[in-house]
Amino acid sequence: MSSDRASAGDSPFRSEVSARDAAPQFVLPLVLHLEKAAPPARTDALETAARAVLVLLSDERAAGDGEWAQAVRDWQDARIRKVVRRARGAEWRRAEALPGITVTGKAAEVRVFPPVPLDGWPKELAKLQVSGTELDDPEAPAKPDPDAPVLWMSPEVEMSAGKAMAQAGHGAQLAWWELTDDERSAWREAGFALSVRTAEPARWRELTASGLPLVRDAGFTEIAPGSCTVVADHPALRARSTR
Repeated sequence: MSSDRASAGDSPFRSEVSARDAAPQFVLPLVLHLEKAAPPARTDALETAARAVLVLLSDERAAGDGEWAQAVRDWQDARIRKVVRRARGAEWRRAEALPGITVTGKAAEVRVFPPVPLDGWPKELAKLQVSGTELDDPEAPAKPDPDAPVLWMSPEVEMSAGKAMAQAGHGAQLAWWELTDDERSAWREAGFALSVRTAEPARWRELTASGLPLVRDAGFTEIAPGSCTVVADHPALRARSTR
């Protein structure tokens, strides 16, 4: 693809076989800093992961002739895979030493790295655990700002924290692709403000039929292929979908 945007019929998140499956497969690694004594809240981790994806996509190293640009193009030309692993102590310090960007939320820290071949993870990241990351919210999240982007998670699909973080990242990426350059700049200048919330069932049915960007998971891990997981409700896209 010459553009970073995908047509609806060529979505990298659909389970149907497409030309993307014939391309070399890459993965975007995200590592959550998870110390046993002070785990972040689940919603904080999801929001921070989504922002980390946006920070990488908007980084000058990921565009044009930047040092990460070819890897990002190769990744976006194939299936869009994101894998979240966790690190603590020395593991986290080794991860921080690799090229990447650390994004901080309220308490969560997520480091995002340029895409790597599916079977070519750096040894410092390959050793990290990928399953069993469970987080919760000590308090119910506040209502989201109606004037800021909201990534609505499905109330029908159960996911581990790591899987949900990856899905939130997918939703943020779909929104990014649909925005104009000016809209992207405005979001970047706002620090990629966003909320992640689980929709009520009735609201979820409305969202999935709204025309807003919808993630249908390819089903590589945890959930069934084609499962609808996230709707990206960005105000600029919301305005266009209601015209």
